[in-house]
Amino acid sequence: MYPALAVALIVASSFTLLVSQEWKITDNYSIKFDGGDPSGTFSGLKSTINFDPNDLAASKFDATIDVSTINTGNGMKNTHAKSEKWFDVTKYPTIQFTSTSISKAATGYEAKGMLTMHGVQKEVIIPFTFDNNVFKGTLSVNRLDYNVNTAEPNHGASTFKVDIEVPVTK
Repeated sequence: MYPALAVALIVASSFTLLVSQEWKITDNYSIKFDGGDPSGTFSGLKSTINFDPNDLAASKFDATIDVSTINTGNGMKNTHAKSEKWFDVTKYPTIQFTSTSISKAATGYEAKGMLTMHGVQKEVIIPFTFDNNVFKGTLSVNRLDYNVNTAEPNHGASTFKVDIEVPVTK
């Protein structure tokens, strides 16, 4: 009886390892934002990605971006974006997304979760695809919803399109 139990435990633990697929981000990811003016990129992505298209209930994303890595292509705009008036990187150094659920959608998947930026947490849905070990998603973010430069609501774009492309390996 004990050998049968041991075999059952080994098989069950092997299955658990197969189901839990943790992915590692490669260096050639991109996070681009476009509000017309400004537009640019973020780097400094750190993430824990557990994704299995056959077990979406066990899948989860937890990602942070280092806000100080913002790059608009203009040094003065970068400094301005990091200042207290905009992102206030001293007080709010990261943007974070933590999924609460991942589900199948008509054109791929959707990650529902909490986006935390500038001290404000809001639920968002990020539609994404996963092909050839690359996650691709797009979402719109209104900076005013996150209290980013609310003193000047007409200064620059308020809504930004964010394109995310994250190649991964096991």
